[in-house]
Parts: sequence; C-alpha cells; structure tokens
Amino acid sequence: MTPAIQQTKKAKIPFQVHEYVHDPRAEAYGLEAAEALGLDPAQVFKTLLVALDGDRKKLAVGIVPVEMFLNLKQIAKALNAKTADMADPKDAERSTGYIVGGISPLGQKKLLPTVLDASALQFASIYVSGGRRGLDIELAPQDLLALCKGVAAPIARER
Repeated sequence: MTPAIQQTKKAKIPFQVHEYVHDPRAEAYGLEAAEALGLDPAQVFKTLLVALDGDRKKLAVGIVPVEMFLNLKQIAKALNAKTADMADPKDAERSTGYIVGGISPLGQKKLLPTVLDASALQFASIYVSGGRRGLDIELAPQDLLALCKGVAAPIARER
C-alpha cells in the first residue's frame, strides 16, 4: 500500500485503485496508463513538479492531462509566482518520496502548493498516479483538490 492510497483511505472518500502491468520501456508513463486501462487520455492526469522563482527548494505540483503539457507561465500565475521551471527530477523525488513516473499528488512527504488543470472539473472522476508505476487511483477531482489543499486553474497546453 502506497502513501497515496493510505491518505485516500484515511480521508474516507470514495476511490478505486487500478493496476496494470508497467512496461519499463514506456516513454510516457501517463499515456501508458491511459492505454493500459482503456481510458480517455483527457481523464488521466500526470503529476509534474515545478520550481518557483528560480528556487530549487520552492517546489509546487501541477496536475495536467497526460496528453497535454504543463504551461509554466500559467502555473506560475496560479501560484502568484513570477516564474516556474520544471523541477530537477532528484529534487522532485526527494521532496515527494516517490520516483519519477510514479509521483502521486497524494501522500507526498510534504504538502506542496498544488494546481489541478481546470479541465478535470468536467469529469465525475479522474485518474492520477497511485504512487508507483502501474498503479492509478480514480477519484473525484473535488476530492483530490480537498486532499491536496489545491486549486483548479487552466495550466495545460497542447503538445
């Protein structure tokens, strides 16, 4: 049981766990999850970490559909920062307690400022990493926001 599942169970919110066989050769973990689970990629979200205002220690979480990219200007704006850059993978792993490709927005070692792309709100449930490759959690976007103390904003951009 991952910290993400533990946090979700403890909160007593409705959720489902979905497992699939992860292919270590997969280049896009989120797209792999959508395909393996037979889901619309617009409903499956990836967790990305950014460093704000050029400070490697000032991290935040962006959650966007797996088929999209994170708009760095938009996430900076949503978090009242001047700039946002993708976080160094080692900093992301150290801060969250998860490995890249399996970073969940839930159950992180430290609660970070979190922004969920507003497109998630159109769905009754969305899928996010459950804390390891090959494991996703399905839950309502509003519940995810409550658990992460996050906000919704338009932070995704097309490829």
